[in-house]
Amino acid sequence: MSDGDYDYLIKFLALGDSGVGKTSFLYQYTDGKFNSKFITTVGIDFREKRVMYKSCGPEGNSVRGQRIHIQLWDTAGQERFRSLTTAFFRDSMGFLLLFDLTNEQSFLNVRSWMSQLQMHAYCENPDIVLCGNKCDLDDQRAVKEEEARELADKYGIPYFETSAANGHNVSKAVVALLDLIMKRMERCVDKSWIPDGVVRSNGHGSTEQLSDSKDKDQAKCSC
Repeated sequence: MSDGDYDYLIKFLALGDSGVGKTSFLYQYTDGKFNSKFITTVGIDFREKRVMYKSCGPEGNSVRGQRIHIQLWDTAGQERFRSLTTAFFRDSMGFLLLFDLTNEQSFLNVRSWMSQLQMHAYCENPDIVLCGNKCDLDDQRAVKEEEARELADKYGIPYFETSAANGHNVSKAVVALLDLIMKRMERCVDKSWIPDGVVRSNGHGSTEQLSDSKDKDQAKCSC
């Protein structure tokens, strides 16, 4: 696809404590590579990828694919960057919430991240996928899969055990989040709830915002 050759531009935000593997996760998804050297994200960064999304019609038949340009924003997990991170919540449509399966505290902090999302995201029930990262380090596991799934069920969100090192379930987690977003868009006739993170391309190199920023504070997710 050329630069303007897509139907939708959608922003996802990766959240979680410092060191859980957010940057490595995003690099694995966009480039299929893993860098074993740990580099702390300072502030905010992002990766991009183009995908083709195909939904099913009412009779189960596949309809025309939507060309999606995904921006995956990578946030710093340290507390000192928290105000900068939350500033990006409203403009993101979906969230990848990561914790480290070898670090119990990062799992306990998932509740705090969920509270932050409920306060600062574009609506009270945004689409979130929970990822227990570093599942390849099974001998160092500190969080049981049953515990993580129980927490995900409590919040009503999907859960995946992922590995940024070998790519296990990385694409599946992102695709699951995209599927939630696209289905939400299909359900809603009134697009006023859609945050500024979603842009529709007209196919001629220009784009159209699907939401009006002045309505953001009034928009609610009724879908």
